Amino acid sequence: MVSGSRHTDIRLNHWVFRFTPQSLWPYLSLMRLDRPIGTWLLLLPAWWAMALSLSGLSGITLHHFFVFLLFGLGAIIMRGAGCVINDIWDRDIDQSVERTRNRPLASGQVSIGQAISFAIFLLVIGFLILIQFSFIAICLGLLSLILVILYPLAKRVTWYPQAVLGLTFNFGVLIGSAAVLGSVPGVMILLYSASFFWTMGYDTIYAHQDIVDDGIVGIKSTARKFGEQSRLFVSLFYMIVAGFIYLTGVVSGAGICFYILWMLASFHLLWQAVQIKFNDPEDCLNKFRSNRDFAFLVFAAYLFGYINIM
Repeated sequence: MVSGSRHTDIRLNHWVFRFTPQSLWPYLSLMRLDRPIGTWLLLLPAWWAMALSLSGLSGITLHHFFVFLLFGLGAIIMRGAGCVINDIWDRDIDQSVERTRNRPLASGQVSIGQAISFAIFLLVIGFLILIQFSFIAICLGLLSLILVILYPLAKRVTWYPQAVLGLTFNFGVLIGSAAVLGSVPGVMILLYSASFFWTMGYDTIYAHQDIVDDGIVGIKSTARKFGEQSRLFVSLFYMIVAGFIYLTGVVSGAGICFYILWMLASFHLLWQAVQIKFNDPEDCLNKFRSNRDFAFLVFAAYLFGYINIM
């Protein structure tokens, strides 16, 4: 396995490869285990929803802590399954894109049959985790599979595959709420909407890494659609994110700690929008990855935002 271009996000020096047999490396790479940022971006909105549903730390019991851990494991498995499915669809395209040409399927390290079998294996594990939750959570989890499977087609038929990713990647908000409450209250629509526009923003930044190659092979993205106006649109998306998250605090009766942490998270989004260098793939990748920090700030807001300090 080779590392590819200097703009690739593949990390062959990651501990995942240092402490596992070489025969497993292509499969671990298919799952992106060496690139955990995607797992965090999938997991943290679900944790937001769970913390919000439970009114922060005061409502979290030992059982809920176990549910948080199950969601962590589920995010690793389902993000891995989604990546395998995506690479099956995109194997021919990945060969033509500098950043992705060394992925296991594109480079021939893993066959189509092996990849399909591996995806099924991961989906079975994901289902076994899912059935630990409430009936509504199980139904929502199964519904999300439709989007997971169809998402790779979006970039072939629409200029807005980031919107499809936003709908797909943030289903954890709904599932997380259903897992701890057995229902999905209205405030979760606000949180799901915030998560959707957050994904629109960070994935537009991410897509700018491949904007030249995508143009050559005909792949559509908001990066190509917005072009020189990307900063304006990313700023707009992030303003909507901050607004919706603020509203979740108002609706749920959050305290001063929530708004302090919300403000810090909002400044982080502002920093991204102002400082991003859209013509620099390496900077795009760094700004994209920094969204994990934003997500942890929001998570902290929901964990500590309901503590009465007055």
